[in-house]
Amino acid sequence: MTSSSIDLTATGRRVIRREAEALARLGDALDDSFARALDLLMAAEGRVIVSGMGKSGHIARKIAATFASTGTPAHFVHPAEASHGDLGMVASGDVLIVLSNSGETPELADILAHAKRFAIPLIAITSRAGSTLMGHATVGLTLPDVPEACEKGIVPTTSTTMTLALGDALAVALMEHRAFTPDHFRMFHPGGKLGARLLKVRDLMHDDPPLVAGTLAMGDTLLEITRRGFGVVGVTDAAGDLAGIITDGDLRRHLDGLMLHKAGEVMTANPRTIGPDALAGEALAVMNDRKITCLLVTAPDTRRAIGILHVHDCLRAGVV
Repeated sequence: MTSSSIDLTATGRRVIRREAEALARLGDALDDSFARALDLLMAAEGRVIVSGMGKSGHIARKIAATFASTGTPAHFVHPAEASHGDLGMVASGDVLIVLSNSGETPELADILAHAKRFAIPLIAITSRAGSTLMGHATVGLTLPDVPEACEKGIVPTTSTTMTLALGDALAVALMEHRAFTPDHFRMFHPGGKLGARLLKVRDLMHDDPPLVAGTLAMGDTLLEITRRGFGVVGVTDAAGDLAGIITDGDLRRHLDGLMLHKAGEVMTANPRTIGPDALAGEALAVMNDRKITCLLVTAPDTRRAIGILHVHDCLRAGVV
């Protein structure tokens, strides 16, 4: 490692440490204005509109996306585009969150005027308590006075990190207040790995599981295993409840005189099952742990088989 690379690594550590210290200061500085901002957001009948210019605009887009994905309808409005028609996206019943480190961003003037004209509540996030933006705010959230991470103090770094974290704090507080569940989250994240992780067993299972009565002859049982194509078959008792399962391992163990047996004599009793509301990732973990390829799905609090899940169903859906 060269001395130059050592110096660069030290710079990276200094930047991260400085931003971490800024976040700690921000956490300590939160006061009742944070709660008042949440009150405004919870009372909104419309949407949360997030706006900012430059680097603050990039942060505003992410904050709006976080709100939207956690159950709070939100979108980003660009301040310059707002002056050319996009103010129509901001209406009575909405709440504005406006970001500006200096609080003096000139492009925000029309949004501030629009908010005042239509009595739209405005939450300001800025580093300057006496700024123009703060003067227009219904509630102001002031960032701590900490230096930017660059030595010249001109590149938005700690300020944007704190603003982003403050937006996350507002979104998560709303999410927890509204008891936002993984089911709700999955509705807004149907695609990609995240959506796959939140799939439930009922989303992937086959509704007609392979089942035979315990009194069925093994010759007919083998035909049913072959016909259904899962490589297994569930075995039911006289009441129709799941009593066992027959896998290829059971067939090998009873190979001698197999055709002389009934299904109930060959099965493995009390097989591991899973409920339809379990996460598909949990089912895959069970299959991997037990080195099996299928799980029978039983109705909640019963032994009634209502489906079957194959490991390939999980893999095809991207569950890992």
